[in-house]
Amino acid sequence: MGMLDIFRRKSANLPSYENRSVPVGYTAALMAARESWISGHSGLAEITAAVQTSVSLWESGLALADVTGTDLLTRRTMAMTARSLALRGEVVFLVADRLIPATDWDLSTRFGEPRAYRISVPEIGGGRSQTALAAEVLHFRIGVDPSTPWAGSAPLRRARLSAELLEEVETALRDVFRDAPLGSQIVPVPEGTSDDMAAMRSSFRGRRGATLVIEGVAQAVGAGMHPQLGKSPDQLSPDLERTLIDKLLTSAKGEVYGVFGVLPGLVNPATTGPLVREAQRHLAQLVLQPIANVMAEEVTDKLGGNVAIDVVRPMQAFDHGGKARAVSTMLQAMATAKEAGLDPATVKDAMQFIDWAE
Repeated sequence: MGMLDIFRRKSANLPSYENRSVPVGYTAALMAARESWISGHSGLAEITAAVQTSVSLWESGLALADVTGTDLLTRRTMAMTARSLALRGEVVFLVADRLIPATDWDLSTRFGEPRAYRISVPEIGGGRSQTALAAEVLHFRIGVDPSTPWAGSAPLRRARLSAELLEEVETALRDVFRDAPLGSQIVPVPEGTSDDMAAMRSSFRGRRGATLVIEGVAQAVGAGMHPQLGKSPDQLSPDLERTLIDKLLTSAKGEVYGVFGVLPGLVNPATTGPLVREAQRHLAQLVLQPIANVMAEEVTDKLGGNVAIDVVRPMQAFDHGGKARAVSTMLQAMATAKEAGLDPATVKDAMQFIDWAE
């Protein structure tokens, strides 16, 4: 017997296999938590048309932006950034000869500022990990909390209750139109044998829009629904009007649109041209342009050059009549100032006061 056999000896009463204690479902729970962190929120509202419409507006708006000072922010990169910011609240790019998106990342901080990243780069055969300093990475984020200034948060994550409401309402409507006996009715027929009645009932079962349940004339008379009295058959379609589901759906969609900075009137069937233009200006000026300014600051700090991103100019609504009137008014004001003999400094101050400085 060798020395190692001493440690390999086992009692005859003990089993020959080894037991290990592993929490039930731990791996599944960990993967679910990781998926929730990557997706940005725990709900499924992002698969609704309202959310995807808002995300598409963000994507198109940033893809239209004028970028000056760098060639790395291509339109494809800007569209990818907009979708990631809308659904996840942050996005990381590795700076190389081009911007390489990261699917996942971990980081170390000092005084709340990132110092180094361990990122996962997507590949068709599986991702690979790479370590990079903060100066080698572009990290765009929105909805930053002071307690975690290195991380962003998606709009839906900041409004989970509204997102869950939209999800529940649309799920309920889907279930109704999938499972409810829409268009089905109860029709009285002459009495027959039990076998015939059972066969007839089974022949109608599950046929949407057809007779779902039948009953004999005697049963109909007992229920006060004699066919000779001119009473219509009982309908089995659910009465959705009393549930106010249409108002709930409109309200839930409006709240989600508001979270993304999209005016609900933009998707209203009665929307007119002026409201569409104002909705576009609202989205460009108060939502996308501040995000573009934050992105420009990040790129300027990391790349060294002066980078500017303009969303308002290319995303403006082309109201030719309004532009013509604005140009006419501006030229008339300049001509009046010249006739009055005002010096250029005074005219410039006046223009700056009404936001005509540039």
